[in-house]
Amino acid sequence: MRTGQLDGQVAVITGGSAGIGLATAHRFVREGARVFITGRRADELASAARELGGSAVAVPGDASRVEDLDRLYAAVADEGRPIDVLVANAGGGPAGGIAEFTEEQFDATSDLNFRGTYFTVQRALPLLRDGASVVLLGSAAGSSASTRFGVYAATKAAVRSLARSLALELAGRGIRVNTLSPGPVDTPSLAQTPAGVRERATAGVPLGRAGRPEEVAAAALFLASRESSFITGIELFVDGGARQV
Repeated sequence: MRTGQLDGQVAVITGGSAGIGLATAHRFVREGARVFITGRRADELASAARELGGSAVAVPGDASRVEDLDRLYAAVADEGRPIDVLVANAGGGPAGGIAEFTEEQFDATSDLNFRGTYFTVQRALPLLRDGASVVLLGSAAGSSASTRFGVYAATKAAVRSLARSLALELAGRGIRVNTLSPGPVDTPSLAQTPAGVRERATAGVPLGRAGRPEEVAAAALFLASRESSFITGIELFVDGGARQV
């Protein structure tokens, strides 16, 4: 009988109803984990829960709202088991240059990507097992300039910085904190961007294509599992070489 890399473990994935988050939830379930997922769109979240089956629990919520995070962790606490893996995946943001980006767009993007990530970890602390793995979703965009996604890129750079600080702060409990930074990935979010934006996103990828959500999920599993037990504070790019070559 095959033994999964996350057998018997509890994993929490924010933004787990589609794209990278859902692919990661599928992989974690196959590896034996009990997975809690969140999402803002109730219908999409319910569909994801049906796909994942009995090993998953769906808790509707917005990762940028602390009260929703508290409700998520209350659901986890009700099962009486600590969190072994936390993936702060929820994120996103619209395109727009500095002359047109509105205050509301700025606040929504930074609240979801940075503030939401920060409080996703903070509110989980009482439930995180000593020796747990925390994976923060960054982006290859956080390491490059952008004329249309400057706010998004800046928030992802902030997530990368936060991971360094948390890796130090939580090391005393043996909790590892790493950043997973995808390049362009074939998700619903990428599909909704203008064709020209998608073409530019993949033009600089040495492997010549967008990634697949399952490829990012495989990297998330590595950071979540004991295979990366001596790794903390890093940024792992899954970007087809775009930031490496």
